[in-house]
Amino acid sequence: MQGIYLINEKIHINGLSLDESVEIQQTALLDFMNTERVEPVKLNPYQLNGHYTIPHALLYDLKLHKKQIDCLLMYSKESIDDFAVTYPARWLIMKSYFDTILTVV
Repeated sequence: MQGIYLINEKIHINGLSLDESVEIQQTALLDFMNTERVEPVKLNPYQLNGHYTIPHALLYDLKLHKKQIDCLLMYSKESIDDFAVTYPARWLIMKSYFDTILTVV
């Protein structure tokens, strides 16, 4: 299975700092991907990280490559809530590129 994982750098998990929250998200997502044998997909060869942190950038790359991907992985529903509420049409378009949306928590 192939997937893209999205990390929200702007949420605090359990009152921790932003850096600690990012580390928790990344660790949980990588553990989940190893357990479930999800191969990370990197659409943009110039992307610095193996994950996305900006939903708009992910949507742009998805539109550019027009590729259907097995799953979008996120730490929790809260990690995408702000984007989904603020840009509901873009969230629907983004979801259409994935067969399933998975959260670790």
